[in-house]
Amino acid sequence: MKILLIFLLVILISFIVVQLFSLKSQKDIETYTYVVNKKYNKFEIRSYDATLFTSVKLPNKTFNKASSKGFSILAGYIFGDNKRNEKISMTSPVMMSLEDSITMMFMVPKKFNKETLPQPNQAEIKFRDEPSKTMAAITFGGWANDKKIEQYKQQLKLALDTAGVAYTNRFYFMGYNPPFEVFNRKNEVIVELTKNYSQVDKK
Repeated sequence: MKILLIFLLVILISFIVVQLFSLKSQKDIETYTYVVNKKYNKFEIRSYDATLFTSVKLPNKTFNKASSKGFSILAGYIFGDNKRNEKISMTSPVMMSLEDSITMMFMVPKKFNKETLPQPNQAEIKFRDEPSKTMAAITFGGWANDKKIEQYKQQLKLALDTAGVAYTNRFYFMGYNPPFEVFNRKNEVIVELTKNYSQVDKK
C-alpha cells in the first residue's frame, strides 16, 4: 500500500511539473498576431497580419487522422528534419483548413522569410504566404474533435447570419495547446470575411 501511495504521489508531482512547464512555455511562444475590431456576444471580428506558414496538404478529412499526420510531418521539419538540420521555434496556434482535404499550417517565426528558411526534406511541405485578412472567430475549450469543430462552425455561421456579417467559405480550426496540457485549453473556429464587410466595418 505504501509503495502504491508513493507511486501515485510521483505521478501527481510529475503531472503538476509538466503542466507548469507547459504554461510557462506557452507564454514564450510567438503567436499569429491580430487586432480585435469588434466584439459580439458569441464571436469577435479580427484583423490578422500578413504571415508566412509552413504547410502540408493531407488527404484525410477527419480531424483526428489529419491532425496526427500533419503535426508529425511539420513538427519533424521544425525539430530539424530539413536540409540544414536546423531547429525552428514552435509557434501558436496550429492552424487547419476545414475543407474536403485538410491543410495543416505552422506559423513561421517572424525572423525568417522564404529565402532564409531551411528547405524541407519532405516534398509535401510547402511555404505558404497568407495575406492580411479580416476574420470572425468563435472560441471553445477542452480537447477538439470533429463533432465539436463542426458544432462551433455551425454556431459561428448562425451568429454571423444573425448579425448580418458577410463571410466566405474559408473556415479554419486553430488549436493553441499541446495534447498533454490539461488546463486552460483554447480552440477556435475562424472564417475569412468578405472584402466588402472589411471595408464597411473599418469606417
